[in-house]
Amino acid sequence: MKTEVRGSTTSISLQNPTTIFNTSQGASLTGALKGCLGSLDGACIEKLLLHCASALESNDVTLAQQVMWVLNNVASSVGDPNQRLTSWILRALISRASKVCPTPMNFNGSTSSSTIPTRLMSVTELAGYVDLIPWHRFGYCASNSAIFKAIQGCPKVHILDFSITHCMQWPTLIDALAKRPEGPPNLLRVTVPNWRPQVPPLLNVSSEEVGLRLGNFSRFKDVPFEFNVIENSSSLEFLLSTQLNPSSLDLRDDEVLVVNCQNWLRYLSDEPRCGSPGHQDGSMRNTFLNMIRSLNPRIIVVVDEDSDLSAPSLSSRITTCFNYMWIPFDSLETFLPKDSTQRMDYESDVGHKIENIIGFEGHQRIERLETGVAMSQRIRNVGFLSAPFCEETVKEVKGLLDEHASGWGMKREEDMLVLTWKGHNSVFSTAWVANGPNPNGLLMED
Repeated sequence: MKTEVRGSTTSISLQNPTTIFNTSQGASLTGALKGCLGSLDGACIEKLLLHCASALESNDVTLAQQVMWVLNNVASSVGDPNQRLTSWILRALISRASKVCPTPMNFNGSTSSSTIPTRLMSVTELAGYVDLIPWHRFGYCASNSAIFKAIQGCPKVHILDFSITHCMQWPTLIDALAKRPEGPPNLLRVTVPNWRPQVPPLLNVSSEEVGLRLGNFSRFKDVPFEFNVIENSSSLEFLLSTQLNPSSLDLRDDEVLVVNCQNWLRYLSDEPRCGSPGHQDGSMRNTFLNMIRSLNPRIIVVVDEDSDLSAPSLSSRITTCFNYMWIPFDSLETFLPKDSTQRMDYESDVGHKIENIIGFEGHQRIERLETGVAMSQRIRNVGFLSAPFCEETVKEVKGLLDEHASGWGMKREEDMLVLTWKGHNSVFSTAWVANGPNPNGLLMED
């Protein structure tokens, strides 16, 4: 996406910009601002952000501070989408700079702290959070439809759920199963890991409490239900090394297995690990997919944000971040006032993600998105075949999007369904079955 195609951006008059050019770096900064002085549109803001990234990558803290001064006169947490996004990227840059220069840098109340306060939501608040824009519900709808079709006629179903949204996906599926012509399955089991990345949304109740609430809902719908939390899975390394096997997961011969990955795989490192033979590149992400393949699932659904934010280059990540993270900021602009608390809370959660993408490196940088096309190739490489979504699923997703702003759309890209905002890819949804001998396998054809 190019910044030029965005909606109109308010022109911002810079406050005494020439005062920062009386330094040895003045000429360099003047070059960065060429054609931008007087007002800054999206393209000029992106240019400044890249100039700041270049200064930080070369440890030129003085120049970085000067560019940040200009950006601070543009950024606003209550401005238009570009200004609001810039304020969060600026905060991430300040956090990164503070690790290089011990002197705190404050810009009109900005802080050099690397921690954005996070809030704990109630279950009711979480429901409102996922309903605000279709960022999560798109994946729920596409995945649930694919799962529903895959388990038709199956008396017992076991869902292994890897998600960051605390099982908010399952009430809709439980309701659909209760209404099946042949009746609900004899047993629906949902198993979740004890470990989850510490990223928003965060809930104020435990996984066990979530399971109790799902159980109550299932009883109301007359769907036999069982909820399990994988014990001793408090760390990702331990989960991968000891818990993803039939015994630990209590897999049973008379049930079909469904694996659900919603905005989860990005938190598994894509960097090669030493001493991990037999797995394509030894990365934690590939190790996980190989282990899931060995469990012989009936279907695996994978949903995530459709962007490449795993590049080692800070400049590359900033460019992608500025042109991708703009989407939620712009979509919220269409129906919530600028000072809406609900809007600012949602944007704060996006800001949490931005800070990790820009402000951290190494193992601390856990936000490592890859595009749907790249993820699909990775999944194929470990032995899965794509299961195209049927027209009924497409119809259901379109019906969901009709409930939201007109800028939201959907398209097919290869065998993926892709959520779009004003034509720009936002979230992808895919479904997969095992390639080769697989008694639980299923190809889902239109």
